[in-house]
Amino acid sequence: MTIQYLHTMVRVADIDASLKFYCDGLGLKEVSRVDSEAGRFTLVFLATPEDVERMGGMPDGVSPTQTDIPMVELTYNWDPEDYAGGRNFGHLAYLVDDIYGAVEHLQSLGVTINRPPRDGRMAFVRSPDGISVELLQKGDALQPKEPWASAENIGTW
Repeated sequence: MTIQYLHTMVRVADIDASLKFYCDGLGLKEVSRVDSEAGRFTLVFLATPEDVERMGGMPDGVSPTQTDIPMVELTYNWDPEDYAGGRNFGHLAYLVDDIYGAVEHLQSLGVTINRPPRDGRMAFVRSPDGISVELLQKGDALQPKEPWASAENIGTW
């Protein structure tokens, strides 16, 4: 048996708030959007700019699940539903070039830093729908620095 990662699907309650978090906050790019009138849902596929570039862009007429890049699929159901929790599947994880810059940027957008990068290596935040997102420093951990080195955890991740 062979297996290849395709994407992680996350149900979202507010597509605009979620796109602000994933695109404006984390820097992901929208590579595909499907609106289904019959199913009353919208699917939005997101990937890192580096993965989109590596693929040479999103070819016309190709389904996101036929590509060779990891993605997040946001599923927005048009009829309101309650999506409590979010930790039942674990978390999404992304490498970042500068852990401190990443959390400072997210914090400037009003995102709570649930697990600050005290060690210069790892932080956790949550999306507007309560999905836990892990940020990991690319390469070696950065030197611990304030205010992060002494920052306390907030909530859960």
